[in-house]
Amino acid sequence: MTLTGPIKIKSKAVAQEFLDSFDSFLFDCDGVLWLGSHLLPSIKETLKLLTDLGKKLIFVTNNSTKSRAAYTKKFAGFGIEVSEDQIFTSGYASAVYVRDFLKLQPGKDKVWVFGESGISEELSLMGYESLGGGDPRLDETFDFKTSPFLVNGLDPDVHCVVAGLDTKVNYHRLAVSLQYLQKEDSVHFVGTNVDSTFPQKGFIFPGAGSTIASLACSSGRTPVYCGKPNINMLNTIVSAKNLDKSKCCMVGDRLNTDIRFGVEGSLGGTLLVLTGIETEERALEEDGDHPQPKYYAEKLGDVYELTSS
Repeated sequence: MTLTGPIKIKSKAVAQEFLDSFDSFLFDCDGVLWLGSHLLPSIKETLKLLTDLGKKLIFVTNNSTKSRAAYTKKFAGFGIEVSEDQIFTSGYASAVYVRDFLKLQPGKDKVWVFGESGISEELSLMGYESLGGGDPRLDETFDFKTSPFLVNGLDPDVHCVVAGLDTKVNYHRLAVSLQYLQKEDSVHFVGTNVDSTFPQKGFIFPGAGSTIASLACSSGRTPVYCGKPNINMLNTIVSAKNLDKSKCCMVGDRLNTDIRFGVEGSLGGTLLVLTGIETEERALEEDGDHPQPKYYAEKLGDVYELTSS
């Protein structure tokens, strides 16, 4: 009998079939491996199992607040060893877009950052000077007559605004970003990712897409997004890691970003875990607004727990 619709990983046989089907796994992080500072059950064991089986592990996150270097430290804090070149963040993808697609010149062209250190650090590694971001002067109450970013005029060398999640968002940051975005002929608009929300343990909070939408609304412009489900990001990963897409599985907790990323990117399979944003009912919906996963599970750790039982 041929199974149709998403297959739930709830038996040893299905878990083993899942493991045998793929050589490489692309993992979202928040909602899949952890919730904030809380590591989800059996994650270390699952990742070790995959590594011991010779699988290639790549971590693809839409979180732009941390650089790849900062992510390696977060993994290490959980006792998981991951190299920087296994990590692709939306901040890094945005920096690659600035360099490879917009062709901005390091040392000459500057970038205004609406977001946190993850974006600025990745731009810096590529030789770009960024303004805004975590500059403490942006924490001051906004007054256009005294704002140090406006009193002497805008920096004419800024040719791109990169916008991502900023947990310190305020009117000062929005107002100055808008001034650059109004220079449509000379300033590009790049968004790290479209996620409207992100999960923490016991909570759902506003995501980058929500704050970027405010800039899009006020400027009347639509950004180019670089994170999942953008296929440019997938192509960069596939090329850098020499992956066979037919033997790759995307593992995530969001249908409209993670699973769409895998489906529209023609990967061999997708796994939706229910530890983040989505529910089982949503996973089983035949809804044109989002693709269905090939597999789904209550949690990623089920793969280890079922096969080792």
